[in-house]
Amino acid sequence: MTPGATTQDLLYVSNYGDNEVLAYSYPQGKLVGKLTGFAGPEGICADKKGDIWIVNHTGPDVVEYKHGGTKRIATLHDRGESPISCSVDPATGDLAVTDFNLADVSIYAHAKGSPKLYAIPNSEWTYFCGYDDKGNLFVDGWTGATLGFVFAELPKGKKSFTVIHLTGAIIYFPGNVQWDGKHVAVGDEEYQHTPSGYYESAIYQTTGAGGKIVHKTVLSGSGDIVEFSIEGNTVIGPDFQWEGANSVYFWSYPAGGKIKRSLKKGFSEPIGSAISLAPN
Repeated sequence: MTPGATTQDLLYVSNYGDNEVLAYSYPQGKLVGKLTGFAGPEGICADKKGDIWIVNHTGPDVVEYKHGGTKRIATLHDRGESPISCSVDPATGDLAVTDFNLADVSIYAHAKGSPKLYAIPNSEWTYFCGYDDKGNLFVDGWTGATLGFVFAELPKGKKSFTVIHLTGAIIYFPGNVQWDGKHVAVGDEEYQHTPSGYYESAIYQTTGAGGKIVHKTVLSGSGDIVEFSIEGNTVIGPDFQWEGANSVYFWSYPAGGKIKRSLKKGFSEPIGSAISLAPN
């Protein structure tokens, strides 16, 4: 990390193809550091202290760094089932981690110890999760080609997930889940997927447990935005593409539309992102 990185707000991006995580000053977008030694880094989430958790998809584990730090301060071992994403409950500090192959979520109380496991009904694979401001946990998943997209909630204090049937649009493939300050935002990696295979990504604002989609943010010019980050009136999206350019794009939120700016150098399959605010 460059001197002074610990006093700046930071944007972290997991660079899956190179097994590293890059840190940028935010909103300036200047590269200020690089974390290495990962095995397929995917999801990233930050807690209220600004510490970040990074999910090692093929590790498999979840590791913690202080804001702007370069040494791991904690490691939580997954059960070997390909973890993908994480989210921290802002009230309790509990850490939720999605387990792709088992279609469940591991929740570590206060981000420590061994997790409690919660199955996702109707889902074969679990993708992304996000807590709202009340401590309710939302998750999306996928069930083959028959049922397709799955959305569910673990209400605060409850012991099992409840499936939510979203109305107002069709989500073709699970993207990130994040509380945007007003709505539960749910990504669609394949917005308006066409038979020709062309698509871009979008974000739907939902009422969460209410099951209604109330707005959509089309990320024009994108290829495959996997784990976006929403910070105020900006959404940041790592664009993961098997073929072609790999970049990180910035759009207005919730307006979407044209790309406002981009980071284009040094990426190899960028997937996860998170904003870590500098401690006061």
